[in-house]
Amino acid sequence: MIDAPPPTKTESEVLEPHFIEDVEVRLSDYSIEDYIVLVIFWALAVIVFAQFFSRYVLNDSIAWTEEVARYLLIMIAFAGAPIAVRKNTHIHVEFFYRFIPARVARVLSTVVDLIRIVFFAYATYLSYKIIGLMGAQYMTAIHVSMGVIYAFVFAGFLAMTLRAVQVAWKHWHQGFSVLDERAQVLKTS
Repeated sequence: MIDAPPPTKTESEVLEPHFIEDVEVRLSDYSIEDYIVLVIFWALAVIVFAQFFSRYVLNDSIAWTEEVARYLLIMIAFAGAPIAVRKNTHIHVEFFYRFIPARVARVLSTVVDLIRIVFFAYATYLSYKIIGLMGAQYMTAIHVSMGVIYAFVFAGFLAMTLRAVQVAWKHWHQGFSVLDERAQVLKTS
Protein backbone atom coordinates (compact mmCIF):
# COMPACT_ATOMS: atom_id res chain seq x y z
CA MET A 1 0.00 0.00 0.00
CA ILE A 2 1.35 3.40 -0.94
CA ASP A 3 1.19 6.06 1.74
CA ALA A 4 -0.52 9.27 0.83
CA PRO A 5 1.67 12.36 0.96
CA PRO A 6 1.28 14.40 4.11
CA PRO A 7 -1.24 17.20 3.84
CA THR A 8 0.36 20.49 2.92
CA LYS A 9 -0.19 23.50 5.11
CA THR A 10 -1.73 26.61 3.72
CA GLU A 11 0.26 29.79 3.65
CA SER A 12 -1.78 31.24 6.52
CA GLU A 13 -1.09 28.17 8.67
CA VAL A 14 2.64 28.46 8.03
CA LEU A 15 2.78 32.18 8.68
CA GLU A 16 0.46 32.07 11.69
CA PRO A 17 2.51 32.62 14.82
CA HIS A 18 2.58 29.72 17.25
CA PHE A 19 2.96 30.66 20.86
CA ILE A 20 3.86 28.46 23.75
CA GLU A 21 1.39 28.75 26.57
CA ASP A 22 2.54 30.86 29.46
CA VAL A 23 3.82 28.72 32.28
CA GLU A 24 3.82 30.00 35.81
CA VAL A 25 7.33 30.23 37.19
CA ARG A 26 7.63 29.51 40.89
CA LEU A 27 10.96 30.13 42.55
CA SER A 28 10.03 27.54 45.17
CA ASP A 29 10.52 24.86 42.48
CA TYR A 30 14.25 25.66 42.44
CA SER A 31 16.84 24.64 44.98
CA ILE A 32 20.34 25.76 45.89
CA GLU A 33 21.97 23.48 43.31
CA ASP A 34 19.92 25.11 40.53
CA TYR A 35 21.42 28.48 41.37
CA ILE A 36 24.93 27.06 41.73
CA VAL A 37 24.68 25.52 38.25
CA LEU A 38 23.40 28.82 36.86
CA VAL A 39 26.37 30.75 38.26
CA ILE A 40 28.92 28.19 37.06
CA PHE A 41 27.28 28.04 33.64
CA TRP A 42 27.53 31.80 33.18
CA ALA A 43 31.15 31.78 34.37
CA LEU A 44 31.82 29.08 31.76
CA ALA A 45 30.02 31.13 29.09
CA VAL A 46 32.11 34.22 29.89
CA ILE A 47 35.38 32.26 29.84
CA VAL A 48 34.54 30.49 26.57
CA PHE A 49 33.58 33.83 25.01
CA ALA A 50 36.87 35.35 26.24
CA GLN A 51 38.72 32.40 24.70
CA PHE A 52 36.88 32.80 21.39
CA PHE A 53 37.34 36.59 21.33
CA SER A 54 41.04 36.46 22.17
CA ARG A 55 41.77 33.70 19.69
CA TYR A 56 39.77 34.84 16.67
CA VAL A 57 39.48 38.61 17.11
CA LEU A 58 42.73 39.52 18.87
CA ASN A 59 44.65 36.63 17.30
CA ASP A 60 46.32 35.98 20.67
CA SER A 61 44.68 33.22 22.73
CA ILE A 62 44.47 33.45 26.51
CA ALA A 63 46.32 30.35 27.69
CA TRP A 64 44.37 29.46 30.83
CA THR A 65 40.83 29.67 29.43
CA GLU A 66 40.74 26.19 27.89
CA GLU A 67 41.76 24.42 31.08
CA VAL A 68 39.47 26.47 33.30
CA ALA A 69 36.56 25.91 30.90
CA ARG A 70 37.16 22.15 31.07
CA TYR A 71 37.05 22.18 34.87
CA LEU A 72 33.98 24.42 34.95
CA LEU A 73 32.21 21.94 32.68
CA ILE A 74 33.07 19.16 35.15
CA MET A 75 31.74 21.34 37.96
CA ILE A 76 28.47 21.91 36.07
CA ALA A 77 28.03 18.16 35.68
CA PHE A 78 28.54 17.45 39.37
CA ALA A 79 26.43 20.41 40.49
CA GLY A 80 23.67 19.48 38.04
CA ALA A 81 23.51 15.77 38.86
CA PRO A 82 21.81 16.39 42.24
CA ILE A 83 19.10 18.27 40.32
CA ALA A 84 18.43 15.15 38.27
CA VAL A 85 18.34 13.04 41.44
CA ARG A 86 15.96 15.50 43.14
CA LYS A 87 13.62 15.51 40.15
CA ASN A 88 14.09 11.75 39.71
CA THR A 89 14.99 12.20 36.04
CA HIS A 90 18.04 9.98 35.78
CA ILE A 91 17.69 7.16 33.28
CA HIS A 92 15.46 4.31 34.48
CA VAL A 93 14.93 0.89 32.99
CA GLU A 94 11.15 0.62 32.91
CA PHE A 95 10.71 -2.35 30.60
CA PHE A 96 10.27 -5.08 33.24
CA TYR A 97 7.91 -2.99 35.34
CA ARG A 98 5.27 -3.39 32.62
CA PHE A 99 5.16 -7.16 33.06
CA ILE A 100 5.62 -7.78 36.78
CA PRO A 101 2.90 -7.59 39.42
CA ALA A 102 2.43 -4.29 41.25
CA ARG A 103 3.66 -5.69 44.58
CA VAL A 104 6.89 -6.99 43.02
CA ALA A 105 7.32 -3.68 41.17
CA ARG A 106 7.03 -1.84 44.49
CA VAL A 107 9.67 -4.02 46.14
CA LEU A 108 11.95 -3.73 43.12
CA SER A 109 11.65 0.06 43.00
CA THR A 110 12.51 0.22 46.71
CA VAL A 111 15.60 -1.92 46.06
CA VAL A 112 16.54 0.45 43.23
CA ASP A 113 16.24 3.42 45.61
CA LEU A 114 18.46 1.68 48.18
CA ILE A 115 21.07 0.71 45.57
CA ARG A 116 21.14 4.30 44.34
CA ILE A 117 21.75 5.58 47.89
CA VAL A 118 24.54 3.05 48.50
CA PHE A 119 26.18 3.84 45.15
CA PHE A 120 26.16 7.60 45.73
CA ALA A 121 27.37 7.18 49.33
CA TYR A 122 30.27 5.01 48.19
CA ALA A 123 31.15 7.47 45.41
CA THR A 124 31.06 10.24 48.03
CA TYR A 125 33.52 8.30 50.18
CA LEU A 126 35.85 7.65 47.24
CA SER A 127 35.79 11.26 46.07
CA TYR A 128 36.58 12.39 49.62
CA LYS A 129 39.64 10.14 49.64
CA ILE A 130 40.77 11.52 46.26
CA ILE A 131 40.73 15.12 47.57
CA GLY A 132 43.68 14.33 49.83
CA LEU A 133 45.59 12.54 47.08
CA MET A 134 45.09 15.29 44.51
CA GLY A 135 45.51 18.25 46.85
CA ALA A 136 49.26 18.46 46.20
CA GLN A 137 48.83 18.58 42.42
CA TYR A 138 48.09 21.83 40.63
CA MET A 139 46.38 22.82 37.42
CA THR A 140 48.70 23.32 34.48
CA ALA A 141 47.84 26.87 33.48
CA ILE A 142 46.99 28.42 36.86
CA HIS A 143 48.30 27.73 40.33
CA VAL A 144 45.13 26.20 41.84
CA SER A 145 45.09 22.86 43.60
CA MET A 146 43.31 19.99 41.87
CA GLY A 147 41.85 19.30 45.29
CA VAL A 148 39.43 22.17 44.61
CA ILE A 149 37.99 20.35 41.60
CA TYR A 150 37.77 17.06 43.49
CA ALA A 151 36.17 18.85 46.43
CA PHE A 152 33.46 19.93 44.03
CA VAL A 153 33.07 16.32 42.85
CA PHE A 154 32.79 15.29 46.51
CA ALA A 155 30.15 17.96 47.17
CA GLY A 156 28.21 16.82 44.10
CA PHE A 157 28.19 13.19 45.19
CA LEU A 158 27.28 14.20 48.75
CA ALA A 159 24.35 16.24 47.44
CA MET A 160 23.31 13.33 45.19
CA THR A 161 23.37 11.01 48.21
CA LEU A 162 21.23 13.36 50.28
CA ARG A 163 18.79 13.91 47.41
CA ALA A 164 18.59 10.15 46.81
CA VAL A 165 17.65 9.67 50.47
CA GLN A 166 14.97 12.35 50.10
CA VAL A 167 13.58 10.73 46.96
CA ALA A 168 13.56 7.27 48.57
CA TRP A 169 11.79 8.69 51.63
CA LYS A 170 9.20 10.33 49.39
CA HIS A 171 8.65 7.08 47.48
CA TRP A 172 8.30 5.16 50.72
CA HIS A 173 5.72 7.56 52.15
CA GLN A 174 3.62 7.95 49.02
CA GLY A 175 3.62 4.20 48.47
CA PHE A 176 4.97 4.20 44.92
CA SER A 177 7.87 5.47 42.86
CA VAL A 178 7.99 6.83 39.35
CA LEU A 179 8.81 3.33 38.12
CA ASP A 180 5.75 1.55 39.57
CA GLU A 181 3.49 4.49 38.78
CA ARG A 182 4.45 4.39 35.10
CA ALA A 183 4.07 0.62 35.06
CA GLN A 184 0.55 0.86 36.47
CA VAL A 185 -0.41 3.51 33.91
CA LEU A 186 1.01 1.43 31.07
CA LYS A 187 -0.81 -1.71 32.25
CA THR A 188 -4.16 0.07 32.39
CA SER A 189 -3.82 1.75 29.00
